[in-house]
Amino acid sequence: MHPLWQTIGLLMLSNLFMTFAWYGHLRHLGDRPWYVAVLVSWSIALFEYMLQVPANRIGFTVLNLAQLKILQEVITLSVFVPFAVFYMHQPIRLNYLWAALCLLGAVYFIFKG
Repeated sequence: MHPLWQTIGLLMLSNLFMTFAWYGHLRHLGDRPWYVAVLVSWSIALFEYMLQVPANRIGFTVLNLAQLKILQEVITLSVFVPFAVFYMHQPIRLNYLWAALCLLGAVYFIFKG
């Protein structure tokens, strides 16, 4: 498999864990002390890092650092929006579209020539 596709797949999985680590406690642990949420989040984040570090190492063989970062941001938004809407029951907002358009601009400028 091409390193770019490996990177994208690992970063998508990594972002799923990251998003749950950062925001999942807001839905499930709101009645618990903050330190319980921290411990649970850190436990989830361990899996995020176990995917993110190899993803970045693989990606850096075919992308430069700026391209790798913009790819990460696009994937983050691609994972966060469905998480926010379907898991956290947040309304779909027009701001998501504007943010996606800004990221498309970033992708264009980072990957052009």
